Amino acid sequence: MTKRVQAKYKIDRRLGQNIWGRPKSPVNRREYGPGQHGQRRKGKLSDFGTQLRAKQKLKGYYGNISEKQFRKYYEEALRLKGDSGENLIGLLERRLDAVVFRSKFVATPFAARQFVNHGHVRVNGRRVNIASYQVKVGDVIEVKEASKQLAIVLEASQLAERDVPDYIEVDHSKMTAKLSRIPGLAEVPYAVQMEPNLVIEFYSR
Repeated sequence: MTKRVQAKYKIDRRLGQNIWGRPKSPVNRREYGPGQHGQRRKGKLSDFGTQLRAKQKLKGYYGNISEKQFRKYYEEALRLKGDSGENLIGLLERRLDAVVFRSKFVATPFAARQFVNHGHVRVNGRRVNIASYQVKVGDVIEVKEASKQLAIVLEASQLAERDVPDYIEVDHSKMTAKLSRIPGLAEVPYAVQMEPNLVIEFYSR
């Protein structure tokens, strides 16, 4: 299980963007970074700095994935045919915790990881408690029966701040979801602009 060291809103403030589009994000109130040096004037980022920022943003968005695991996604994206940046997004969106989050079974990517780790989710009828499990097109993801009435599940399905994307078919009455296709970057409902090609450039240096 990947350990999340930073508080999620510190990621927002460090990057200066509300990367999940949450109404409670501190970036909505103050745009400077956390800590005693947060209000220093920022200089223009170098090419390396821009690429690093793109990597931190994408890595942070998916529950602050570990560097080791994120690099594996980069290496797999290079091995696949087609555009490496698009491949990277496809791999990240196929994470089980990402599908659980997109399906509005829980409110945040961090909650999704914990929800999966605690054994509340089944894939094709089998319990899977690995958040990074790669969902295949056509797989059926289901909240287990005993967990369907949990408050976090009921509240998340009513959230008005985001919709379920077209590439996931969801039935909230049964708490089931199915990945209908692997999405491209343009289809993924990010709250801020993601630049996977800059991430590829960062690791290709």
